Amino acid sequence: MNYDIFFVILQTNMNVLNNIKTLALKVWRSQALKYTLVCLLGVLVVGFLDENSIWNHFKNQRRINELEEEIGKYNAAYERDQAQIRQLNKDPKAMEKIARERYFMKADDEDIYVLSDDERGPKTIVTNETTN
Repeated sequence: MNYDIFFVILQTNMNVLNNIKTLALKVWRSQALKYTLVCLLGVLVVGFLDENSIWNHFKNQRRINELEEEIGKYNAAYERDQAQIRQLNKDPKAMEKIARERYFMKADDEDIYVLSDDERGPKTIVTNETTN
């Protein structure tokens, strides 16, 4: 009697397995699966693997934004330098001011004291001390 129950359970399990096998074969042979696999493979290639992928497009766009910011910084520095050149052309004392501030040049009767270094450059004090 125990064997009868065992065979009934075994037969039921075999029917379930056969139904699953039949369903799996239908899905495997269906056109929908093949199209789905091809579409997934295409999305994978276009999205991530190809050199012209969407992923690379986003990375390149981020790099372009960084370079445009850098261009803006260089344009601002260029405009600042152009303004300084115009000032040098107009005022001859401007060259003396730049020489004193940037290169610590001084006249013979002057002393230069550097007070601090901040992000714009060192601040200098020029004093006229005549020692006789």
